[in-house]
Amino acid sequence: MFDDRSPIYRQIADRIKADVLSGALQGDEQVMSTNQYAAFYRINPATAAKAFQHLVDEGVLYKKRGIGMFVSPAARDDLSARRRQSFYAEVVDPMVAEARAIGIPLDGVIARIRELEEDR
Repeated sequence: MFDDRSPIYRQIADRIKADVLSGALQGDEQVMSTNQYAAFYRINPATAAKAFQHLVDEGVLYKKRGIGMFVSPAARDDLSARRRQSFYAEVVDPMVAEARAIGIPLDGVIARIRELEEDR
């Protein structure tokens, strides 16, 4: 379930974010408690708590004292916006810079993207 590429708490946070983005977890839906999560995945409860706190800090989850953790109502929209921003910065911007560097006109890049979309 977990790999060695990044800390376990980050992998937990990333999995929950993916579930929010996919719609598997909806706004205001309660998530497993840190203890339930730790028991289910056989990890240290402190690791699960660190992941959940990270998600609270990012605004993905919120706490209801004495009840548990819930998905923030705007979490999906916020995560999508962050993902789009990251996509442009990490994929599109370098692609455009590389195309310019090797002499591919932007129209050529756009035409190729459209071809790929049509092949879908």
